[in-house]
Amino acid sequence: MSPVDARPATPAPGAYRISRSGIDATVGTIVFAAAAVVLALAPWWDADAGLRTKLIPILLYLSLAQMWNLLAGFAGLVSVGQQMFVGVGMYALLSFAEDQGLDPYLSVPLCGLVAVLLSVPVAALAFRLKAGYFAIGTWVIAEVVRLFVNEWGYLGGGTVRGLTPATLGSYSKATRQDVTFWLALALAVGATLVVVAVLRSRVGLALRAVRDSESGARGLGVDATRTKVLVWLIAAFWTGCTGAVILLNTTSTRSDSAFSVSQWTALVIFVVVIGGVGSTTGPIFGVIVYFALDQLLDNADTWRFIVLGTIAALFAVVAPTGLYGLIQKWKPLQFFPVRRTLVARQPQ
Repeated sequence: MSPVDARPATPAPGAYRISRSGIDATVGTIVFAAAAVVLALAPWWDADAGLRTKLIPILLYLSLAQMWNLLAGFAGLVSVGQQMFVGVGMYALLSFAEDQGLDPYLSVPLCGLVAVLLSVPVAALAFRLKAGYFAIGTWVIAEVVRLFVNEWGYLGGGTVRGLTPATLGSYSKATRQDVTFWLALALAVGATLVVVAVLRSRVGLALRAVRDSESGARGLGVDATRTKVLVWLIAAFWTGCTGAVILLNTTSTRSDSAFSVSQWTALVIFVVVIGGVGSTTGPIFGVIVYFALDQLLDNADTWRFIVLGTIAALFAVVAPTGLYGLIQKWKPLQFFPVRRTLVARQPQ
C-alpha cells in the first residue's frame, strides 16, 4: 500500500456535527433548573425563613463569584477592587430609597446602572495597567472611592446608615424576607446564565483569545479593548445590583464595611480559587465549600481568615484548577459546556 493510500479517508460531508450537548450537560441543566425552581418555592416550604436566612448570603456570594470569575478567569482581568461596586450599590440604594423616596426593591437595577457609570472612568484608568499592576490599580481606586464616600456628608460620611422603618414600612416583614430572597436567587441564577451566555457567544471566543494572548488576538482582528470593556460593564452592573440586595438583607451599613476588600473581594477570590478559576461550575462548588467551612469556623475569630487563607494557598499550589479541575481529572464532566465539540452523526 502506498503512503497515499495509507492516509485516512476524508469524512463524507455531514458525517459530523458541532455540538455542546451531552449526557452530563443535560443532567447539569436539569439539576440546575430543578434546584432553581425548588428554591424559588422556598417561601412556601420554609415558612419560618430559617433556611432562607442562611441561603441568602450563599446566593449573593455566588453572584459576586461568577462575576469576578468572568473577569479574572475568562478575561484575564484580575481585579482586587470589586468591593467598590458592592459599596456603590449599597450607597446608591440608600440614596434612592432614603433620600429620594423611591421604592427600595425597584431601585436595585438603578443601583447597577450607577455602578456602570462609575466603572467607565475606572476602566479608563485601570485598563492602562497590565497584569499585577491592574490588580493593584483597581484596589487603589476602590480605596479612593471609599475615602470619597467616607468624607461626603450627603452620604452620611463614616457613620452607620440604614433603611429606616419609614422606607420599608409599606412592606410587611414576611414580604421583605420573600422579596429579598427572590432577588438574591435571581442574581445568583442570572449571574451563572449570563456567564454561560457570554462565553457561548462570539464575545466569549474573543474574550478567551484575549486572555490567552492579547497581541495574538489583535492580530486576528479581535477588538481586545472593546471586548474587555464589555465584560467589565456587565460585571460592574451585576456587582452593583448584588451590593444593593446585600443592603436589603442587612438593612444597614457604613463605608468601611460596604467597601471591605476582605469581605467582598478576598472571600470571593477564595470561593473562585477553591471551586476552579475559569470554570462556569467552579464558583458553585467553591461557595458551597466556603460556607461549610464558615459554619465550622464560626467561633474562630482571627483564626478563621488564617485557616481560609492557608487552604486557598494550598489549593493554588497543589490544585490550581480547583475542585472542578480535580473532578475533571477523575471524570471529564461539562455541566455548563461552552466549548464546541465535533460529534459523529449516528447512521440512519
